[in-house]
Amino acid sequence: MPESVPELLVLLDLEDIDLDLFRGRQPDSARERVYGGQVAAQALVAAVRTVDPEFALHSLHSYFLLPGDYAVPVVYDVERIRDGRSFLTRRVVARQHGRPIYYQTLNFQRPEEGFDHQEPMPQVAPPDAGWDMIEMLRGRQDAESQELGREWSVIDVRYLGNSSAGLEPDPLHPSQARMWMRVRDELPADPQSHLASFAYASDISLLGASLAVHGVRPGQAQMASLDHTIWFHRPFRADRWWLYDQWSPSASGARGFSLGRVFTEDGTLVATVAQEGLIRPRRR
Repeated sequence: MPESVPELLVLLDLEDIDLDLFRGRQPDSARERVYGGQVAAQALVAAVRTVDPEFALHSLHSYFLLPGDYAVPVVYDVERIRDGRSFLTRRVVARQHGRPIYYQTLNFQRPEEGFDHQEPMPQVAPPDAGWDMIEMLRGRQDAESQELGREWSVIDVRYLGNSSAGLEPDPLHPSQARMWMRVRDELPADPQSHLASFAYASDISLLGASLAVHGVRPGQAQMASLDHTIWFHRPFRADRWWLYDQWSPSASGARGFSLGRVFTEDGTLVATVAQEGLIRPRRR
């Protein structure tokens, strides 16, 4: 798995096969299925490759269909849905073994001025007050946690707590988690690197917020992402600290639904993420 920014950038640098057709590399991993953030990030890169640089990505919506296989590359097929003067739309199909494993639809906009407002960032402790989440995972005894700690090691995660430990009870948001995150080392200046790196990191722990109120660690549940959506509100750097303010409005029917607001250190709201996924208690 990528343990440094150069390794992450190599993972996200797709091979051009044909017009609007790309192939993604696979890292070495002991996990049974491909990390969802990797597929989302590679699909994003494939779509961006087909868009004029003057258009900026403002949203992506996606569905995970089948578990990815680390043994073979992922092929990304981009469809040009719309090319307008203000907005562009792309749809990406990720395939392995001749079958779709993931769909992503992305919308791009030519930047323009308009009304501007945002919600304030919650009052939280600074990054250096958080626990190193990657080291915590590596220190646990189960193989899944240790492999996740290796898989996410390119991301610096400082965990501030959740509804079971570390955060004050909030009757309006019964299941919460908060953490500071950033890519550990400097990324190139181009926006694609920051968008793709953020997409890679955005899948970390978001579904876990739906377990917080139940006092269950992700390793104690069967978990799988079903869909994943990101709205990009304002430009930001993924290699600078950003607060991932997560909460789960609902869990039912073996599914958890989580939302996440993303703030930079100066309090600017730069993105919102939503995800629903499978959450089942692990059977003995």
